[in-house]
Amino acid sequence: MLQFLVDTLLRASDLALIALGLSMVYGLVKFPNIAHVQYAMLGAYMTFALQTAGLPLVAAILVSCLLTGVLTLLLHLLVFRRLLRAGPAITMIGSLAVAMLIIASMQGLAGSFPRMFNLPLTAPWVLLDARITPLQAMTVATSLTVLLVFTLLLFCTRTGRALRALASNAPLAAASGLDAEGLTRAVNFSSGAIAALGGSMLALSTGAHINLGHDLLLPVFAAAILGGLGNPMGAVAGAVLIALTETAVTNINFGPLLAVFGGQGMVFMPVSYISAASFLILLLALLFKPYGLFDREVRRV
Repeated sequence: MLQFLVDTLLRASDLALIALGLSMVYGLVKFPNIAHVQYAMLGAYMTFALQTAGLPLVAAILVSCLLTGVLTLLLHLLVFRRLLRAGPAITMIGSLAVAMLIIASMQGLAGSFPRMFNLPLTAPWVLLDARITPLQAMTVATSLTVLLVFTLLLFCTRTGRALRALASNAPLAAASGLDAEGLTRAVNFSSGAIAALGGSMLALSTGAHINLGHDLLLPVFAAAILGGLGNPMGAVAGAVLIALTETAVTNINFGPLLAVFGGQGMVFMPVSYISAASFLILLLALLFKPYGLFDREVRRV
């Protein structure tokens, strides 16, 4: 049971930061940016390249986050801000085109073979019946730290109150003297940097590969929709629920259930069915809670 909770926490840390950034941007610009998950893939490749060039791992991650944040801001200024004049649907289609361009560019530069980080082997920590490696513990601790800092910023500072006001009613917030454009730029930069951090943390275990963003697309969007698009903390809660469902799908023994029909032994769902769990949760959310579980802010928008 404890190992099940650890696996859920690890998967939630993979999704939470990226879903947080996606929901942050949606709250201000009001379109679902499909390219957002590719920022995670781009950040993972940048971290690998910088570490290979000789930078320490922590410095490589920080520089990767900075560069990805700058690229995200440039895409907002040069592409998405112009597309938004034609409406959110056109902008979403444009973000799909940007995502395809990022994938094609990285595949041309790095190829399709996964790039594994050269990290020292360490023995896992054992706690009762659960095991977790120091690298996994560092990943979870980093995610929790970023989420804590963001929560304090959002709810305990003037900047956070300004962001919430802008997300709730942009025209009124602008008329009140808030720097709407400056806040939107800051959020776009931050979302790209956080996505790069999430992608880099994930790549430390799985390697940087061209499908990293594609593999994150469905669970990240499911988490953001489940928590209520535009509600950053709701997206984090959605990521935990998606992680719980995905972990349960691959850890529940269906043998006793199938024994009724003559089955024998232990029967577990293949890992490839993880995406089906995300599809199921997303479908149920759209059917019964289309505005998300924490929908107050979304309805107000």
